Amino acid sequence: MSLPTFPQIDPPLTREGSLNEIIASIAAEELSLSHILNAEGEKLQYVLGTLPGLEEAAALEEVMQVNRSVQSTLSNVMEQQMLLTSKLMSAMRAPVLPGPTGPTGAEGATGPAEGVTGATGATGPTGAEGPTGAAGAAGATGATGPTGAQGPAGPAGAVGAAGADGAAGPTGATGAAGATGATGAAGVTGATGATGAAGTAGATGLTGIVGAAGATGATGPTGASGATGASGPNPTATAGFAANTQGSSILVALGGTPIPLPNAQVLSSDITVNGANTVFTVVTPGTYQISYHVNTTASLLMGTRLVINGANSTPSTVNPVISTSSFENQIKVTLPANSTISLQMFTNLAGTAILVGGGAGASLSIIRLGGPGSTR
Repeated sequence: MSLPTFPQIDPPLTREGSLNEIIASIAAEELSLSHILNAEGEKLQYVLGTLPGLEEAAALEEVMQVNRSVQSTLSNVMEQQMLLTSKLMSAMRAPVLPGPTGPTGAEGATGPAEGVTGATGATGPTGAEGPTGAAGAAGATGATGPTGAQGPAGPAGAVGAAGADGAAGPTGATGAAGATGATGAAGVTGATGATGAAGTAGATGLTGIVGAAGATGATGPTGASGATGASGPNPTATAGFAANTQGSSILVALGGTPIPLPNAQVLSSDITVNGANTVFTVVTPGTYQISYHVNTTASLLMGTRLVINGANSTPSTVNPVISTSSFENQIKVTLPANSTISLQMFTNLAGTAILVGGGAGASLSIIRLGGPGSTR
């Protein structure tokens, strides 16, 4: 069985060129995925009858079948998107090997053989010459014997002691000290002002006689008790609960989609809800505890949050980095009168979320803790 052969690429690909080709192929796949998403969107528009030229939408069962098909396609697209993201990160992190060594540059000009000779230092003083030892008497010259084999070199003799240092020359005479400059004249001291005469001390007045203590006045009659004030409002009189137990299918848009809560509604008289069961209006101002739960039939890469008075509440936001099927949070917030509250799902890529049916697919709880500014 022969090995596979590959066509020659001319010019040959470099490592950098190969990485560029991989990144270009990822971009082409991303473009293909965008066309698939567009086609799925047009498929939904077709069955809903919103495309130009269509007169009526498809039947509910057909819409649900197409919705399941779109959901399956979107799930596959999400898996492909995660694979492409991993591939792109690997390509971007791949080290780039250094290129081939360039030709050797021309040899530089040779510098001068020798540097400039420095100035000769001053010669130090010569030490005193030591005494010469007496010469011994010369012995008679013997006959020359045969030359013996050369013996090993003996150890080097000890270095002789250094001669004594010569006497130091006399110290030169100290130069005369310069004359001290004349001291400047002191400035004239200003005249001291005359001290004013001390005033005469006044005579001490006589101590007055202590007056007699006055008689204690009679105790006045006890006043009538005031009327008892009206009782304050019950801080927990405002409360509300609503849920979705029917397993609704929610098409989650990029900017977020409110979750309807039409079931198990228990609302105090100062909490109302709109016709779509998505926006709850709280009439009474105060500090509130708001909690929610959302449970889906499959794990999704989506998030949940509260929208209070038209603004997304950051403390209430749950935005997981991996897919999950359960979302919950609880916050305390001070609300002005007639505040609006909605429970919302949001995503970075449009998709469908199916709530758990026959139980708490989603729920919202609103409890007033106290009046405006209360912290208990």
